[in-house]
Amino acid sequence: MTPQRRTDAAPAGLAGSGAGLPARLTLWGVVALLVLAVAWELWLAPLRPGGSLLVLKALPLLLVVRGLARGRRRSFQVTSMLVLLYLAEGVVRGMTDPQPAATLGWIEFALATAVFAAVLAHVRAENRSASALASTPAAPAPRSP
Repeated sequence: MTPQRRTDAAPAGLAGSGAGLPARLTLWGVVALLVLAVAWELWLAPLRPGGSLLVLKALPLLLVVRGLARGRRRSFQVTSMLVLLYLAEGVVRGMTDPQPAATLGWIEFALATAVFAAVLAHVRAENRSASALASTPAAPAPRSP
């Protein structure tokens, strides 16, 4: 007799009822970083008047938004590594750039830190639910007469 897999688990995407707060915080944090990156390099404090090509730093964030919205594990993994680049940039620019770019750098650092913490919380919650699901015994197969 082979064990059966449970199929009553909630969907992993953010649209499903099983979506947790850390997953939503990750998604909205990445969107906030995306908006900050574009606004910073085009209007708020660009390196050159009229905007700079550093606005392209927002593209990697744009690539993970769809996967985060669908609750894909790979997107959370990529985000956990990607956001560290924005964290580092925020610290460097916060310490070296003149105002108002320095303030924007510290805001970027804070957002990146929050996103990283949310990703870790999401992965931890996902691992807990997976281990709880694995430890729950499967329902016995119906016997045929």
